[in-house]
Amino acid sequence: MSAPPPSLKAHGAAAASLVAAAAAHCATAALAGASRLQPRSLRCSAAGAGATVETRAPLDWAAGSLEEMQRAEDFDAFCLMGLSPLDGRYERFVRDLKPFFSEFGLIRYRVIVEVKWLLKLSEIPEITEVPPFSEEAQLFLDAIIQDFGIADAKEVKNIEKITNHDVKAVEYFLKQKCSSHPDIAKVLEFVHFGCTSEDINNLSHALALKEGVITVMFPVMIDICKAICSLATLNSSIPMLSRTHGQPASPTTLGKEMANFAARLSNIGKSFSEVKILGKFAGAVGNYNADVVAYPEVNWPKVAEEFVRSLGLEFNPYVTQIEPHDYISKLFNLFVQFNNVLTDFDRDMWAYISLGYFKQIVKAGEVGSSTMPHKVNPIDFENSDGNLTMANGTLSSLSMKLPISRMQRDLTDSTILRNLGVGLGRSLLAYKATLRGIEKVQVSEFRLSEDLEQTWEVLAEPIQTVMRRYGIPEPYEKLKELTRGQAVTKDSIRKFIEGLDLPEAARSPLLKLTPHSYIGEAENLARGIEEVADLKSEFRIE
Repeated sequence: MSAPPPSLKAHGAAAASLVAAAAAHCATAALAGASRLQPRSLRCSAAGAGATVETRAPLDWAAGSLEEMQRAEDFDAFCLMGLSPLDGRYERFVRDLKPFFSEFGLIRYRVIVEVKWLLKLSEIPEITEVPPFSEEAQLFLDAIIQDFGIADAKEVKNIEKITNHDVKAVEYFLKQKCSSHPDIAKVLEFVHFGCTSEDINNLSHALALKEGVITVMFPVMIDICKAICSLATLNSSIPMLSRTHGQPASPTTLGKEMANFAARLSNIGKSFSEVKILGKFAGAVGNYNADVVAYPEVNWPKVAEEFVRSLGLEFNPYVTQIEPHDYISKLFNLFVQFNNVLTDFDRDMWAYISLGYFKQIVKAGEVGSSTMPHKVNPIDFENSDGNLTMANGTLSSLSMKLPISRMQRDLTDSTILRNLGVGLGRSLLAYKATLRGIEKVQVSEFRLSEDLEQTWEVLAEPIQTVMRRYGIPEPYEKLKELTRGQAVTKDSIRKFIEGLDLPEAARSPLLKLTPHSYIGEAENLARGIEEVADLKSEFRIE
């Protein structure tokens, strides 16, 4: 049986007690997203086709970790002292991401990778020093993963206070955990065998991204698309004055304007399936150097590929010490695109509310202004707009920096990779704000109709177009003289049409045309959005 790691022997109970409080606070602070509600999205599987990260298919561990965190006594105090509003004021909106992107989540994924790698070594015939584990030993190792909780994460943090190395702390934690099992204790030195820290880290980040995005982000993004599709179809026939350059333009329908956004967002959703979540496991510089020296008879590239794919990830064979993160860049660029479109939507909704096209539903007890009692502000769309700006700043920075390394790797990568959850958290916060904003608005058909009734000049476009068809000279110029800078009314438009040299079959439809009816195919396009936005096949990562 192997002894505890030498660096831990010299530190007894006194040393452990000195670091326990700080380590416990560090772990609890990172994890204390204690949900007072059952997370709605953390009970579904996210491993994708082919393989799962663990034997328990539903993500019960994620919901369980939040349930455990909510019992933390210092949760409310932590929220008040959090440097980021994601850990304070807005914590309740983003807590579902914490099991994946918190310090707890990172430690847990590292434990998964290390345990699974030890199991994989036991399956390689050439490595006789690690014989196949008995069923009982396999269950013991599996239980380390299944039962991993906050107390375990705190113990890892205690060890890290001594090692000052987070991945080595996980290795030592597992050696301590397994030293009580007679069979596994014989092979403790094969924990982290042939691995560089980045072998463990890149797979951990990949698993967190895959599970976190599929389980938490995609469902809310789909909800947004559904909500906007609903706005489109329900309001498909309600005419609305368009604006280009901020000025009155040819009418549309409210539903068609909503359908434009639903189509844009769903098209981005289709592109997520093109992202392959990649992993590497090729040692310190990407060539399996140490592995080949220790066991030259083993086909290490094949073993590494089998191992990475067994975790539900795609394999990247051409790497340095690090997986180059190009897939993270591609993934985050898609989030930036989605966020840009949603920002456009938020700002249009803000403008429509300002114009009175939407009324905001008053919620009892809410305050709009600390001094103006009448105010009902569009705070949800403003909140979303601001957080999308913050999210895109982080996501864009990660997307641009992560593919660039100094030769092989430096600590810059490790440092900024810890911010994966920040950009996604800000995005999630914005998505939920947009959904709240949509839920609080109702259409004011009166205001929509009022604006149309005051802008008969928008009929200049169809009139001059019909004039062109029938060869009337200078149609554009004639309408320009009639409408530009002039007060245009229903009567003045009718008088102009009646004076045109047009066949009656062309004149009659023009006389019946109004700003309310001049909507082209807008209604049909709005009604067809549900066929375009096929949400069953979008927002997927295989």
